[in-house]
Amino acid sequence: MRYAYAITAALLLSGTATAIALPSMSGAQTAQNEPAAMAATAPKAGAPMSFADLVAKLQPAVVNISTTQHITQAQQPNPFAGTPFEGLFNQSQGGGGGAAPVTRQATSLGSGFIISPDGYVVTNNHVVAAGAKGATVDSITVTMTDRKEYVAKLIGRDPTSDLALLKIEAKALPFVKFGNSNNARVGDWIVAIGNPFGLGGTVTAGIVSSLHRVTGGGAYDRFIQTDAAINQGNSGGPMFDLAGNVIGINSQIFAGQSGGNIGIGFAIPADDAKPVIEKLMKGTTIARGYLGVGPQPIDDDLASSFGLQKNQGELLRQIEPGQPAEKAGLKVGDVVLRVNGKPVNPDQSLSYLVANITPGSRVPIDIIRQGRPMTVATVIGTRPSEEALQAKATGADNDDMSDDDDTPTVGKIAPNALGVTVQTLTPPIARNFSIDSSVQGVVIAMVDPASDAASKGLKRGDVIISANGTPTPTPAALGAAVTQAKSSGRTQVALYVVRGRQPAFFIGVKLK
Repeated sequence: MRYAYAITAALLLSGTATAIALPSMSGAQTAQNEPAAMAATAPKAGAPMSFADLVAKLQPAVVNISTTQHITQAQQPNPFAGTPFEGLFNQSQGGGGGAAPVTRQATSLGSGFIISPDGYVVTNNHVVAAGAKGATVDSITVTMTDRKEYVAKLIGRDPTSDLALLKIEAKALPFVKFGNSNNARVGDWIVAIGNPFGLGGTVTAGIVSSLHRVTGGGAYDRFIQTDAAINQGNSGGPMFDLAGNVIGINSQIFAGQSGGNIGIGFAIPADDAKPVIEKLMKGTTIARGYLGVGPQPIDDDLASSFGLQKNQGELLRQIEPGQPAEKAGLKVGDVVLRVNGKPVNPDQSLSYLVANITPGSRVPIDIIRQGRPMTVATVIGTRPSEEALQAKATGADNDDMSDDDDTPTVGKIAPNALGVTVQTLTPPIARNFSIDSSVQGVVIAMVDPASDAASKGLKRGDVIISANGTPTPTPAALGAAVTQAKSSGRTQVALYVVRGRQPAFFIGVKLK
């Protein structure tokens, strides 16, 4: 945001207007929107009064994509089985206990675009993937702007980048080419063409609202944001610049309560998509780099707790056994600043940087450990499938602390300093909260609802493993760590916490 300020220099004293002399501005910095400075940024000659000619040329290469699917679902058992009322419920209506599974039909709609005259079509993976558990995709249909339909073959898919490549049997088809998304600038005009809500070829226009937008921190989570209207069904459709180049693939929306467009849409940058599509076309296996860590963004509280600068680096909250990070000597609590010389920041996450390194490469990783900068040489591994990663991320969450265990008396930590009451973690408590037996720390028994800890989401049953990098196997150890933080002038403490069998995480808690 740039702000322009205007000053009215008139003062009425006893009915007389008195001018206030302003200091000389000669040689001073000029306003951002000074007319002389703005002249160079005025729209260039030839900027379209209409997008009609551009759309007429591009729209024939944009297609609608639909799938037919069948979903097999087990029927719910008859709740009245074995009672006099059992016969009132017919199995075909879903009431029979032991009834055969039911198969239902489903469809999906999306968009895509042709990239070769012989019929290769690009779209999102989620457009052609099974839409529910137990679903199977039976067929994929590509519909041209002239309503001609083709049965499409799935050439390949990549769930990580959410891209898929289809092939239709045809010749001399209209097609479009990828452009260079790295040349896109915030404020550039763009045109999106797609199939929102199954309405057929629909054109919207807007500008590039932001670049390198991270929405979740995944391996391919770096999007072009736009205010062009993008809705359900636009997925897989192209985002064009004014030269007619595909600079993005519309993929996600930030929807309001209505689920529709509110002016925030996201597209996969062409420079990220093109290498993936080329590999899918060649049938090449897509291998991405992997460290085997659980990274965590550093918010303001954690930055204050660790004495770090904001918006720099990511915190390692988890190190997977036997993976490249552990082999290289990386540890929980390390802050990764750079990977192979490239900075880790909100524009390019640790996962993104590592995923784009060829597996087997040996690269330097710059970290901060306990306040000391270090460089660790690491051999990058191969990223597992998304299904395998999701399986690792699942965990249990129980919120039932036993009252009849043999734990020591509950002890308060540095009265009101953290706003939590903790006690030593014992095997009975660990079992009640599904906590792995290898975890050592203190378990939270009570949280002051008015504390910062409560506002950050800490709750009964969470286990504090360390505070500011110091292990906390006992309440006394946690109290000592808090006292040390206070004596060092810290206003916050970075707690390393585990909840059930979920991955551990860091959280910055303000001291009272």
